[in-house]
Amino acid sequence: MPAKRPALVVPAPPQPTQASQPYTYSSLEQAPAASTLLADEIALAIAYNGISQAVMMVTPTDLEDFVVGFSLGSGIVTAAADIYSVQVAGCGAAYQAEVEISSRAFWALKDHRRQLAGTSGCGLCGVEAVEQALPELASLAPAALPPAEWLVGLRQRLGEFQPLGQHSGAVHAAVFMDAQGTLRFGREDIGRHNALDKLIGALARQRISSHGGLAVVTSRCSLELIHKALRAGLHTLVSLSAPTGLAVQWARRHNLNLIHLPHHSAPRVYSPALEKHA
Repeated sequence: MPAKRPALVVPAPPQPTQASQPYTYSSLEQAPAASTLLADEIALAIAYNGISQAVMMVTPTDLEDFVVGFSLGSGIVTAAADIYSVQVAGCGAAYQAEVEISSRAFWALKDHRRQLAGTSGCGLCGVEAVEQALPELASLAPAALPPAEWLVGLRQRLGEFQPLGQHSGAVHAAVFMDAQGTLRFGREDIGRHNALDKLIGALARQRISSHGGLAVVTSRCSLELIHKALRAGLHTLVSLSAPTGLAVQWARRHNLNLIHLPHHSAPRVYSPALEKHA
């Protein structure tokens, strides 16, 4: 019987040293404004014993810690001793983690894979390639930004479209505003991705055109929400929480209007980029 292999803590390879970068924003009146730091995110593909398991959108720091914690917290391994090595490599927005685990844990992985696809967290569980996390998507036709008055008092007006959230909390909302600036309806879910999916589905099932309107999300705005908006043909996305840097990059690249609505200051237009306003 072969000797039991010891768990191996791999020294961290070179990784991104910054978790945030500055981005410019302007006002809806297109006056020059300022810049602010936005959190970065990357797509981290995780493979166990050479088999792709999931792609997670994560902040590019402490990646080995994340991989080990994800492995334990998701039940892929039951003890850290089942993880023999973790090797992380990549650049830009795409990284890969190659994880070697014990035979016992690897045999149990097939059952666990079926459980991951339905989680409501921040990852892209079940997506097995970085190419799927960072897909080639068609750009939208450029669209006008919404009038500034549409967003006045918007945070307060969203309350009537969040009955579950007001009653119980712990849910996100996505709300549709039509081309006249009228809030029409919203959808709620414990998963921020799910809430936007529900809104997009409601628009499709009710055959309501999103042309000239916008979607408002109460959650932070990361890359997955940009993907969903682009695929659904939503030209403007308003987020009550700051977007990630990667979300801004993709919104600018694909002509999606992206606006952050802070608690106590004017709306911040991150896309289109400031130089396009000239």
